[in-house]
Amino acid sequence: MAKIELKNISKKFKDDTVIENLNLTIKDGSFTVLVGPSGCGKSTTLRMVAGLEKQSGGEIWIDDKCVNDTPPGLRDVAMVFQNYALYPTMTVRGNIEFGLKNRGVARNERDKLVKDISEIVGLTPHMDKKPQNLSGGQRQRVALARAMVKKPKVFILDEPLSNLDAKLRNQMRTELIQLHKRLGTTFVYVTHDQVEAMSMGDEIVVMNKGVIQQADSPMKLYHDPANLFTAEFIGTPAMNMMKMRDVQGLDIQSTASIGHVGFRPEQALINAGADFEGYAIEGDILTRESLGAESIYQIQARTGVFFVKTFLAPLETADRVKVTIPYDQLYYFGLSGERLRGIEASPKRLVAAGGI
Repeated sequence: MAKIELKNISKKFKDDTVIENLNLTIKDGSFTVLVGPSGCGKSTTLRMVAGLEKQSGGEIWIDDKCVNDTPPGLRDVAMVFQNYALYPTMTVRGNIEFGLKNRGVARNERDKLVKDISEIVGLTPHMDKKPQNLSGGQRQRVALARAMVKKPKVFILDEPLSNLDAKLRNQMRTELIQLHKRLGTTFVYVTHDQVEAMSMGDEIVVMNKGVIQQADSPMKLYHDPANLFTAEFIGTPAMNMMKMRDVQGLDIQSTASIGHVGFRPEQALINAGADFEGYAIEGDILTRESLGAESIYQIQARTGVFFVKTFLAPLETADRVKVTIPYDQLYYFGLSGERLRGIEASPKRLVAAGGI
């Protein structure tokens, strides 16, 4: 196991600065997920930790040792790629033990390591098959086994599930979580899928344009986003945002510093009773998605288009509805996207106004 520290890291490709002054501590034994849109710098960060990319500035520390000038093979880091990078002419056994042979590990020890790891990842029946005769999930397990057999201090996984279908992706997510618990090793995982990040990581690092927006636990990110970007990136559907200038009916002492007001789709109620206290918006239902236990409505109002998620029986006939959001479930963001706290709206201060 090992703690990873990135200190004032920058990365430039010619004149293009991808990452600037990045500081991050990845806890020993954690399952840390780097998440963000394509091009945000998360894979580049991962490759710098592994030593596959050289940082333009700053220091990388692994297990309290600066590894700036340490080649990839000596960093005690194992990496699993999106394309698995398996050797097509080798069997499963050959792929798993290839690195051990290169390191001069004795045959008896190699056999024991390969046997133990293959049992952990469920590959024992497939040891003599070649990659082209395996399913996508089995190839993924071979790539994991090849990394695990080295017993590294750090596992780095760069979007390893993106080539799998939805069902297999869900299964492999569960298996990776269980594998991390069993090994207790530091896992660093990169994905652009926030659902994947929320379900797997105990620490999530949200990135955008080479800058860390927020690093926190999944529930902290969801319930207490630090800025507009994190609020809109985390959640399915994402947090609804209304421009403050379009919001009517809220009496707040000072609105000059507020750029947006947001709310989570599942916190809103459709056609709540007249005695329910909250911010009310009237709108027309554009689309309905019934997902079994839940329904998602897309609604057009004067403030724009937003989503509401409910766990009640779906509305099949209603077209125009009143949506009410409890006052304490409203989020406020500044003109530069920063989260504003301590702003309250209450029924006593509600301006008497109709729906929006």
